[in-house]
Amino acid sequence: MDRRNFLASAGALAALSAASPALAAPKGRAFGIQLWTVAKMLSQDFEKTIAMLAGLGYRELEMYGPYDFSDDRGKASWAAVTPSLGFSGSGFFGHTAAQVKTIMARHGLKVPSLHTDIFTLRDGMGRLAEAAHALGSTYVTLPSLPADMRKTFDDYKRAADVFNKIGADAAHHGVRFGYHNHGYGLMPVDGQIPLRTMLDATDPKTVFLELDVYWNFAGGGDPKEYLTRYKGRYKMVHLKDMKGIHRFDHDGGDSTQWIELFKYLTYLGDGNLDMKGIIKTAEATGVEHFFVEQDRADDLMVAIKGSADFLKKNGFR
Repeated sequence: MDRRNFLASAGALAALSAASPALAAPKGRAFGIQLWTVAKMLSQDFEKTIAMLAGLGYRELEMYGPYDFSDDRGKASWAAVTPSLGFSGSGFFGHTAAQVKTIMARHGLKVPSLHTDIFTLRDGMGRLAEAAHALGSTYVTLPSLPADMRKTFDDYKRAADVFNKIGADAAHHGVRFGYHNHGYGLMPVDGQIPLRTMLDATDPKTVFLELDVYWNFAGGGDPKEYLTRYKGRYKMVHLKDMKGIHRFDHDGGDSTQWIELFKYLTYLGDGNLDMKGIIKTAEATGVEHFFVEQDRADDLMVAIKGSADFLKKNGFR
């Protein structure tokens, strides 16, 4: 089953919840998970899912929007896709920021990053930053560049201007703006790579980056090369492994191409990407937060436990 249709194993969930190390003081490097991975579980029982993740060893969480304070346009976009997802929960799942922080503290977890939409980042930074401060979050992160902002090469140049404005506004409000690129913009256009052109035109002091290892590779990139090229700017990574070696047939610019590669997703250490090498490079180039993300899985519990076990065997705690 995929991320849109999975049903959690109640027995496993209960057992792992009971093992949650509340207020534990982890030693070594912490690792986290993007909560989209367990979105349906969160919709069913928010705190039990948080406890389960803590029981597996996850110490950091990255949340996804929309939130109650999000721009109405972002909420409308979410409402349009929820019928196909099989769930509608997002943001703080009916809790206040203060309540979420209390729940996280109860289970020894932190929330370094909040994913949110372009409208909220551009027009609602005050509300977003207030929530980030309440949770102790550092990064407010755009999960993807909207399709209408990347139709042409010049669109990528204009996006850089938008990002610079958002980055400056975020800094003014005491948070950091992050950008998570999917698998598009990585193929050359007239000898130039759109993503690089955009990133090179952004301010490294105010625009930070989050690397999605799987989609960067699928789009034609080399995760280690991007980490090295933009040393000090990639502050977060999404870790996921790939069965075999696969690239997009085209430019990676639409969900049809993403879905086609879902079947090769697997948990860390179960695939063919150089996860140890990528992690080593990430550490050497300034990455601060390592988030597991499992877009789909035949058995989600096996996948998120497998990734946690891999990280614990490779220097994380």
